[in-house]
Amino acid sequence: MKPGQFVAVAGNIGVGKTHLTTLLANQLGWRAYYEPVINNPYLNDFYSDMDRWSFHLQVYFLSKRFEIHREMVGSDESCIQDRTIYEDKEIFATTLYRQGNMPERDYENYTALFDAMTSFLRTPDLIVYLRARVGTLLDRIGCRGRDCERDIDPAYLEALNDAYEDWSDRARAETTVLTLETDSMNLVTDEDAIHEALGCILGHLGPDTEPVHTLGVEAGALAG
Repeated sequence: MKPGQFVAVAGNIGVGKTHLTTLLANQLGWRAYYEPVINNPYLNDFYSDMDRWSFHLQVYFLSKRFEIHREMVGSDESCIQDRTIYEDKEIFATTLYRQGNMPERDYENYTALFDAMTSFLRTPDLIVYLRARVGTLLDRIGCRGRDCERDIDPAYLEALNDAYEDWSDRARAETTVLTLETDSMNLVTDEDAIHEALGCILGHLGPDTEPVHTLGVEAGALAG
């Protein structure tokens, strides 16, 4: 069985990963896999008390993302993933540990579990890294209106941005990473921005990747 292509959309909270994942899935006719946020039993508690719930939250994300990753790479269907399993450790768990929100004992336990679970996983063929300044992230987080994110600390977002910069540089040793600057790129309603982003991505996927739908702003409106 020949595996399908595997593209992952990476980036900070609120940067627009879900919108872009939906756009790509709609245009290419690929299967989309979304981040397990809506029914996450720890997310609200985490934002209220990071010290208490950071380990629980990260283990939950790791478990769910591992299930999704195994399903994706076990299929011959091309797919697009909203946030990778690698970001769980490289960005979020590491930042929480560095900021003192996750004890060293929990971080070492989590890292050992992560390494064991991901040691045989297939890496994405392409990671699309969406980059944005903290001010842009806060605006977008406010627009989507999730109660648990209402009081998110800008310093936390800045620390995550720093971690993303470090990780994206190192990830280039393992796969292709395409960075898109999104501060002035509205992937929901701006048709020019949508076509620019998707054109860049299709260029990195190669000539054998053909869109199955013509993209317009309407496709962007489907993103949740």
